[in-house]
Amino acid sequence: MRGLHADTGYLLYRLGLRSGQLFNASLQESGLRLRHYALLRFLATSEGAPQRELSTSLGYDPSAIVGLVDDLERLGFAERRPSPDDRRSRIVVLTEAGRVFLRDTDEAGSRVAGELLRPLDTEERDVLHALLLRVAESGLG
Repeated sequence: MRGLHADTGYLLYRLGLRSGQLFNASLQESGLRLRHYALLRFLATSEGAPQRELSTSLGYDPSAIVGLVDDLERLGFAERRPSPDDRRSRIVVLTEAGRVFLRDTDEAGSRVAGELLRPLDTEERDVLHALLLRVAESGLG
């Protein structure tokens, strides 16, 4: 019988958990968690998005998105605005304060990745990233 570390899926799961723990610890002072950060990062790459698009793109339950956006609005990092395409609809957009927060947390993200990937040299990290990106682009929808 194979051991757990022979199972790639299990290794990815455990590394994902550890990465989340480290990142959440780095965000603890701000009161935010990795889910908030991911939503902010997504918004930084768009001109705004409806909540249902955020749910689909991030793989979060729609009810979780509502709470996350509420939290980010309270902090002034995101806001709901009327959609330019449909006045009945609202989109979530990143605010300037949200952009500043993301810039300030870039270093924390680098530290977390550095700690998690410490056993790998720079070239190996680049290869791992490229491979994970390829899998994510074809497998996450």
